[in-house]
Amino acid sequence: MIAAAASHPHTAFRSGCRKNSVQTLVPALVLALAGCASVNAENSVPQMEQGIQIGDPAPGRAVIWSRADRPARMMVEYAFSADFAGSKTVRGPYALEGTDYTARQELTGLPAGRDVYVKVWFEDLTNARSRSEPVTGHFHTIGRRDDIRFVWGGDTAGQGWGINSAFGGMKIYETMRRVKPRFFIHSGDTV
Repeated sequence: MIAAAASHPHTAFRSGCRKNSVQTLVPALVLALAGCASVNAENSVPQMEQGIQIGDPAPGRAVIWSRADRPARMMVEYAFSADFAGSKTVRGPYALEGTDYTARQELTGLPAGRDVYVKVWFEDLTNARSRSEPVTGHFHTIGRRDDIRFVWGGDTAGQGWGINSAFGGMKIYETMRRVKPRFFIHSGDTV
């Protein structure tokens, strides 16, 4: 036995290596695959990291804009009550690489002078059941006789005065909110 082992030392070494490699490789491979599965599960639905924007209002219309983190289709649900009773869903455009995964949907035929509540989400192009968490928003349509209050501001945090916590923080925004503006122009930065 000793002579046989001595005459074939590489055979014993190689078979031991294979056994140890397989014993080490299989658990490592399982862990790697499990890690990939958890990353893929987390990233299996489109994400909307920039939220939504609502703009370009005109009588009877507004534009809803958002951005996905991958190719996806924008979906917009809208209603005239916060509980979304009687809502309508619009299959929006595709968000593709050529538009940096942004999409915009124009809502038209809206009644004048009404509150509109929206939910926006993105659906994966390969599986419509794979969708982002919805982001909600709210706007008021322009009416022919609406009084529209404008609020204008700029450089609201310059030199630390606007954000002074001893003073109560950025009080100017609460003052602007109480005016109930329909339109806000923010001119300048918030450095």
